Amino acid sequence: MWQRIFGLAGALAVGFVTMVTTAEAAPRCRNTHNFDAWMAAFKKDALAQGITQQTLSAALDGVTFDPAIIRRDSGQGVFQQSFLQFAGRMTAAGRYQNGLQQLKANAALLAKIEQATGVPPPVVVALWGLESDYGAYKGGIYQIIRSVATLAYDCRRPDFFRDQLMGALRIVQRGDLRPDQMIGNWAGELGPTQFTPSDYFKHGLDFDGDGRVDMINSKADALASAANLLKSFGWQRGQPWLQEVRVPAEMPWQESGLDNKHPRSQWVKWGVRSAHGAPLPSDNLEASLILPMGRLGPAFLAYPNFRAYIEWNAAIVYATTAAYFGTRLAGAPPVGPGNGQPVVPTTEQIQELQRLLIARKMLTGEADGRLGSATRAAVKQAQLKVGLPADAYPTVELIERLKTAR
Repeated sequence: MWQRIFGLAGALAVGFVTMVTTAEAAPRCRNTHNFDAWMAAFKKDALAQGITQQTLSAALDGVTFDPAIIRRDSGQGVFQQSFLQFAGRMTAAGRYQNGLQQLKANAALLAKIEQATGVPPPVVVALWGLESDYGAYKGGIYQIIRSVATLAYDCRRPDFFRDQLMGALRIVQRGDLRPDQMIGNWAGELGPTQFTPSDYFKHGLDFDGDGRVDMINSKADALASAANLLKSFGWQRGQPWLQEVRVPAEMPWQESGLDNKHPRSQWVKWGVRSAHGAPLPSDNLEASLILPMGRLGPAFLAYPNFRAYIEWNAAIVYATTAAYFGTRLAGAPPVGPGNGQPVVPTTEQIQELQRLLIARKMLTGEADGRLGSATRAAVKQAQLKVGLPADAYPTVELIERLKTAR
């Protein structure tokens, strides 16, 4: 789940993703105040927000600053894998077959979860598989409270982690977990579905009926809570989430992307077809066309439920992989290669393109080499300007056109 905030941290922890680091780390803010003084002030604020002195003593007494956490946070590199590379690794035959087995072994539990939340079993199992390999990855060896306290004190994202530390205290105060049980990833995620402490407190479910939410030791609590979080993101019962399609050689590519929604009937008029089996229905169900590798790569219609995946993890490659894996476990065939062989840009090429876009005021921020939503939007804008198909995917041709464009 922390992938929403940290890229693909959980996947890295179990060796799923290759990390590509830039030659020089970006400048980092500096902490100039005292951790103990900060902690004393935080405790006063926590008391004012309803955290008891007993909870504060149990959770925070003796907690010290952990410089190793700051080094981990500062050392995050640039992840550069295409959708086909990432999805190919994350949904490989072993994990797919294991997922089918988990669906069968946990059928009764998953049926109850669907009845309660509206989220289908393949969706829940796919996320479980991606986040922790169905619980094989235990989440790390870090003391969660010390980790999030360190990051809440740190200057880089204090507001976000202050909320996580408060969430961790509320978990303790509610009686879900003791502080010593809260062991997980360095950035604070908990359990086999990798919940932030804040989301754990707000959306965790006691689904096994033992009187507490224990996502670390209770599979029922962990899976039901994952479904409940998707429900909080707007998941609609009985509705699709993703469908692989085939796109024509020519169409208004600028209409692709999650910001553009059209009825399926319009996509049919533009030549979009179902990738497998029956024709694409020409109805009024709204969908967006997502092209994670551009017009030459795999193509999908993303339905309103796909938004829940983006809320879970804003990285389009991860979100699309998770949604696609859910369709696979629900019976869809493996994804096809698309209409060609799109070239995967290197980190250096993306940085060069970002510098060109920044110079033309199409993009703000730093040239960090990450192909995020802002960069994709700027790429589409630049493609329209220089007369290239506006599929929001970086190419060497776009770089060369921008170098010579006035």
